[in-house]
Amino acid sequence: MARLRPARTYRNIDSQTWARYSLKNQKKNYIRAMPRRSILIFDMGSKNDAYDMEATLTSKGKIQIRSNALESARQAANRYLEMNIPGMYFFKVLVYPHSVIREHKMATGAGADRLSRGMSQSFGRPIGVAARVNERQPIFVINTYSKNKEVVHEAYRRAASKLSGLYRVNVSYAQARAAAAE
Repeated sequence: MARLRPARTYRNIDSQTWARYSLKNQKKNYIRAMPRRSILIFDMGSKNDAYDMEATLTSKGKIQIRSNALESARQAANRYLEMNIPGMYFFKVLVYPHSVIREHKMATGAGADRLSRGMSQSFGRPIGVAARVNERQPIFVINTYSKNKEVVHEAYRRAASKLSGLYRVNVSYAQARAAAAE
């Protein structure tokens, strides 16, 4: 099984995204075969209009999050919510990993310098997909009752530990949202 590089190698947004993949016109593709994304489920829990609290996990800076990190954070938060408040929450992933991560795999060992000569700034091969997140952009949202505030904060703490970067939990209540809408 191939080992993944650490998240710090991909988290900075330092170049343009390579996401063009066309099924109709193959000649326009930057990517010949789109890598699969790890995250498949985006909505969890039970949807209910009576929830009076909405909590979002937002990013404190621009960052790129790989799809396997999003899936790991989603599973950690959803598992904690399901154990403590089953059926009393709605959890949604708001970002979609579509930016292709490319890597130029270098040869290692004896004589590798002869193979690697002249390959600086290579375009590389696609190895995965990531979501590009801007500063103050929400990543996850949980709708629940206000009595479950501590459970939601702990679920977000567990989810944020799976993601690279810094995050903040923003909580809003139904009364405040209704007043803001008027």
